[in-house]
Amino acid sequence: MSNLIKQIIDDLLKPFLADFKEVPVWIKWAGIVSTCVAIMILAIIFRARSEGVYSDKPRIHFIQNMDNQPKFVSQEANALFNDGRGMRPKVEGAIARSEMTSDTHLFMGVVNDAWAISFPSTLKVDRAFLERGQERYNIYCALCHGFVGDGEGIIHKRATQLVETGVNGTSWVAPKNLHEDIIVTQPVGQMFNTITNGVRTMAAYGSQIPVTDRWAIVAYIKALQVSQNADASSVPNSDSLPRVNEGSDQ
Repeated sequence: MSNLIKQIIDDLLKPFLADFKEVPVWIKWAGIVSTCVAIMILAIIFRARSEGVYSDKPRIHFIQNMDNQPKFVSQEANALFNDGRGMRPKVEGAIARSEMTSDTHLFMGVVNDAWAISFPSTLKVDRAFLERGQERYNIYCALCHGFVGDGEGIIHKRATQLVETGVNGTSWVAPKNLHEDIIVTQPVGQMFNTITNGVRTMAAYGSQIPVTDRWAIVAYIKALQVSQNADASSVPNSDSLPRVNEGSDQ
């Protein structure tokens, strides 16, 4: 039986061995070395990925992708500086970006520890300022508070519809009508603070809307409040405006 098996193996390998003898020696050695290297690499990868293998050395990291960078981390020593510290103290007088808030009127809406009742003197409240406020209001506020500030924005309407139909137990707190007395009588500084930091279920917009634009929105809301309770006599040159006859449907 063993002789038969040996004969079969010899018959199978004989053509290959005959051809192999014709191969140059350097190619044979190259093949042997390549095979050994491949086996070693596979063995290393297998061992590295095997469970229960622990090492205090970092794993093989062929593609760095800037994962390991020469740098100084927090609290690390740095011989480059005389004090030996890697972390550098702030330069005297330097102010971090967006942290220049010494003007509490402009940045917080506060004057002498009370809500400001006027706009900061550094801002020019004119037509262009109001138009900017209208644009920003329509982007950030009208969705909930409505384009005229009546609290009937499209988000409010949709949320109310979902609550009424009981979709997934939806709950909703209606946005404020900006023409209610409690809002109309608010100081402009308090309104600015509400936009900046939010209130109750209203989100804060301080990180999204620049300071000047927040004041512009406040100015536009004040204009809206006036417009909803104004008559023709409060409009400049109102005598030239067309009049509607009392009792007319037009």
